[in-house]
Amino acid sequence: MSTLISGIHHITAIAGNPQKNVDFYTGILGLRMVKKTINFDAPDVYHFYFGDELGSPGTVFTTFPFDGARKGTKGTGELTYTAFSIPTQSLGFWMDRLAKYQVPTSDVLTRFGEKFIRFEDHDGMGIELIANDKDARTGWTYGNIPVEYAIRGFYGATLNLKAKDLTEKLLTQFMNYQFIAEENGRYRYGTEGKPGDIVDIVLDKEGRQGVQSAGTVHHIAFRTANDTTQAKIQNLLIENGYQVTEVKDRNYFKSIYFREPGGVLFEIATDEPGFAIDEDEAHLGELLKLPLWAEPHREKIESRLAKVTLNIENYG
Repeated sequence: MSTLISGIHHITAIAGNPQKNVDFYTGILGLRMVKKTINFDAPDVYHFYFGDELGSPGTVFTTFPFDGARKGTKGTGELTYTAFSIPTQSLGFWMDRLAKYQVPTSDVLTRFGEKFIRFEDHDGMGIELIANDKDARTGWTYGNIPVEYAIRGFYGATLNLKAKDLTEKLLTQFMNYQFIAEENGRYRYGTEGKPGDIVDIVLDKEGRQGVQSAGTVHHIAFRTANDTTQAKIQNLLIENGYQVTEVKDRNYFKSIYFREPGGVLFEIATDEPGFAIDEDEAHLGELLKLPLWAEPHREKIESRLAKVTLNIENYG
């Protein structure tokens, strides 16, 4: 099979208060806000994109912040932990930084020979920082975090499932993934086995179904190069019995969606065209950008959205 999938494109979570969401991911974690737009399916709600300098595929964590939303619960049928990649020598820096902003963390843990810490954001979103020397990507900094310690992008994601066989079949037969290793009931898969393409399955056969709301992942998107490769993977999935949506234009990429057998919502998103199509690279994320169909309603939309600001100076 030709290479249709090359790793993780983005991961999207549901959040609560929009300003707290911006403060956590730009201020504490130091990601760049590369796009401030709306949820195309719910225009009264923001859609924030946080990533590296240009919002490169494999670095972008996105959120739908519903102010006042109750917290969800982690469980089966969900992506429970999003893992970011950090340089090996930066683990101590991040433990100190998170403690400074009163974010409780786990002790240093080890998995597949790599050290990491685990914590939650203000909504309960599960996050891991995995220290490794395999990531050549350059991290973004607003100047508040030394670039040599900055987050590089995604490391991978953990799917919490009651069974793995059908999901494993999907990943390995149709999505260019291969089995890498197993450790303590955690099964690891990757396209190349590098930061940015890792998917782990953790089995929880008796676990309770997760409840989606603030602090839980809405979906994980996988990378495909362009419209042509997306059409190929769409056809391949449909031919093999998966219920795949039509192509949806998300302005900065095109998307198709389907649920994997364990219940997690999967998306296949194109690398093209990227986030610089409607803003200069130096000013990504500064203005509220709307799709063309929403522009006639800008005044109404803006009136319903809470004002948010970057408060980087508060997170030195």
